[in-house]
Amino acid sequence: MTCENAVRILAGTFVLLGTVLALLVNRWFLVLPVFVGVNLIQSAFTGFCPAEKIFRALGCKPAGAGQVHT
Repeated sequence: MTCENAVRILAGTFVLLGTVLALLVNRWFLVLPVFVGVNLIQSAFTGFCPAEKIFRALGCKPAGAGQVHT
């Protein structure tokens, strides 16, 4: 699994989790998906993603690693 895929899975999981918790527990859990969205937007502009750094430290391959280009 590449770091890019791991970040997408993590972001999607947190968005779904925050939304479900907001519906079932407390509306303040909507802060979680908002935080994820803001982080995704800033990483698109700056190229810096804290989650990607963590995944790389855990041994994930960078995006494009192991892909065959024709």
